[in-house]
Amino acid sequence: MVGSVWAALFLSLTCLSAFSLLSPAWFQTPTFSFGVLSYCSWPQGDSWNQSCGIFRSLDDIPDSAWKVSAALLLGGWLLLAVNALLLLAWVLAPKQLCPRRGSGKMPGVQAAAVITTAAGLLVFPAGLASPFAKEACGAPSVYRSGQCQLGWGYVTAILTTGLASLLLVIRGPHTTKAPGRTVRFSSDTEKIILMPEMGK
Repeated sequence: MVGSVWAALFLSLTCLSAFSLLSPAWFQTPTFSFGVLSYCSWPQGDSWNQSCGIFRSLDDIPDSAWKVSAALLLGGWLLLAVNALLLLAWVLAPKQLCPRRGSGKMPGVQAAAVITTAAGLLVFPAGLASPFAKEACGAPSVYRSGQCQLGWGYVTAILTTGLASLLLVIRGPHTTKAPGRTVRFSSDTEKIILMPEMGK
């Protein structure tokens, strides 16, 4: 039951992360918006009549910092997806086949996903100094958006990364001291492990 909840949470985070990564609304003006992999433009006051494009490869992305950010963000998303699939596999696997359900490299994969994604989020605003962003946002510079405003896609990516890091902290095993013994509680194995106290 607990494993199913974790798998559902991580699958939801993976989908939300993909949605924000594909979003063209990381920085926007009244007539233009762009994200890591896509961009859109529309006539003044008519945002329903949008014309959108995508960067098909890293070569199409207009700035080197932007390319590094895109690679990091895609890598972070892939690690988050691998983590979610591993969790789902452990939940669906028979107990006899996988007796130590939920253990293994998953916390490491999740931590790597969070660190990689956070690095990509920090590097992305350096791409505001590119000619592409200068044309869209007026006179931006590194970490200053000029006439552009922060869009929901970037905010969603930040929140997704924050939630993934929070789940990493919550998911770790908890230790409680009892007289003469250390009691370890692990939500993954759903067992209590009693360990003798080493020294006083």
